[in-house]
Amino acid sequence: MSGMNKKHTPERTCVVCREKLDKRILHRIVRTDAGLYLDPSGKMNGRGAYLCDKKSCWELAVKTNILNKSLRTILTEQDRERLKQAIP
Repeated sequence: MSGMNKKHTPERTCVVCREKLDKRILHRIVRTDAGLYLDPSGKMNGRGAYLCDKKSCWELAVKTNILNKSLRTILTEQDRERLKQAIP
C-alpha cells in the first residue's frame, strides 16, 4: 500500500527524439491562429507539440518538417526564425 499515495506526474514525448519525459521538463510549442509560439505555462489554447532540451532536437525541428506533421500546419520562415531564437 505504500505506493498508493504517489502523485501522478504527466509525461509527454519529444516529437524529435521520441523520449518520454515529465511534462514540466519539456518545452511546449503551440499552433494558434496567429502562428507558432512557445508556451511556458503549458496551458495556451491550440495544438501543441513538445521538444526536450537537447540542442540537436531543436535544430532538427527547425530544419525539417517534423513540427509540420505534429502541429498539422506548415511552418513559415517567421516560425522557423522564432524557433531558432528559442534554441536552448
